[in-house]
Amino acid sequence: MYRRSLCLKFTVLSSWLVSFILFMAILAGCGSNKPYRLNLMPAPDIFDAGGWQPFSDTSPMREDGTIEILFVTDREPADERDREQFYRNKRGYLLRLGKGAVELGKGEFTWEEMRRISLLKNRTEKLPLQVIGEEEYGILPTTLSEFDPPELRAQITEEPAKRFASIINAKLARSKSKDIYVYVHGFKVSFENPLIVTSELWHYLGYQGVFIAFAWPSTPSVWAYASDLETAAVSARNLRLFLQYLAEETTAAEIHLVGYSAGTRLVTEALNELALINFGEDKQAIYDQLRIGHVILVGSDVDLGIFGNMFLNGILNVSRSMSIYVSTGDQALGMSRWLFARNRLGQLEKDKELETHVAELLLQLGDLHFIDVTDAEGAMTGNGHAYFRKSPWASSDILVTLMYDLNPDERGLTRTEGQPIWTFPSDYITTLKAILAENNPALSPVRE
Repeated sequence: MYRRSLCLKFTVLSSWLVSFILFMAILAGCGSNKPYRLNLMPAPDIFDAGGWQPFSDTSPMREDGTIEILFVTDREPADERDREQFYRNKRGYLLRLGKGAVELGKGEFTWEEMRRISLLKNRTEKLPLQVIGEEEYGILPTTLSEFDPPELRAQITEEPAKRFASIINAKLARSKSKDIYVYVHGFKVSFENPLIVTSELWHYLGYQGVFIAFAWPSTPSVWAYASDLETAAVSARNLRLFLQYLAEETTAAEIHLVGYSAGTRLVTEALNELALINFGEDKQAIYDQLRIGHVILVGSDVDLGIFGNMFLNGILNVSRSMSIYVSTGDQALGMSRWLFARNRLGQLEKDKELETHVAELLLQLGDLHFIDVTDAEGAMTGNGHAYFRKSPWASSDILVTLMYDLNPDERGLTRTEGQPIWTFPSDYITTLKAILAENNPALSPVRE
């Protein structure tokens, strides 16, 4: 009996280890195998075969052929020993402000060539993006605390924060769009990855407004999943302080957030902190103070029960709207649900409808949108988790939301009667192009 029990326990343990290794293999798709270089994402389908393109005639490229990307990071700075790193994959706790230089296409393309190739649906030429330099302005003073050495606190001034804000305000003054966009990356990537992805998203926004990469200290190792999730919780406070800083020191009309995968943990927790700070305040009063517009959560790894608590805390009062992209084919979230034995916010169970009272509640909320990408073109590519870059339909929907401030029904999405989840119909892109042409004959992708 003892041997049988021992064998049973060993079998269960072996099965668990095999499943865990499989889980880690699937999660490897959350980050790039080469985080220092990525090929430009496929062109969103909204740009295909319609003559519609987001760019002005003014080139955003600097004389050295790079694009300037603003960033904030609470990674530990690299030193002379880390010749191949800008910042380490360790917690630095303090939020550092700076800018990076992203090289497009190894520097061999002109802006006109870059613009033409990047809009092709069936692209034959690869356009690699790489961070080739960075400049740090300094530390955001509000992230200092009593845990920091007194001599360090004595050295920090307001100058870096004022400089960073003045750069943002100058960019906004030159832009048709007066909004700030903040991208928060996922698990298992190095410092360079969020700067590159931010440059992609900004590229397809036509370099309007100001896009900022929030580079929290995730670790480019598949085995760092658990530690990265704890790090995300630590970094959430810095994201909250950064959002408050942007609202107080910049002239932005609105501040939008795009969170991906484990990065949605930072976004939701930062917003939850703001909800608790402003608990009992009117939604309009909070908006007037913070000016947070669209919050977009993609492939969210947040525990559904935790998000339910955040909902009760008033998280929806902090932003003007929240869009949660979900999928039934997201294998990474499927394994995450298995590991924690809890449902994930970004995952749908196939053919399972929401309970009636929950569906009725969500249908009443005009500022919360669940968007199912399962039927969107390209959404199941790879492990089905990186669809915001891989699916030309998902990327079109996200960008049009930011460009035009349209609700799901105004973008051509549909939903089943009695269910609060929006889906992509087969004629989505055709309908979306017609909607944009009707609403804006000039096809200028910015909000005035």
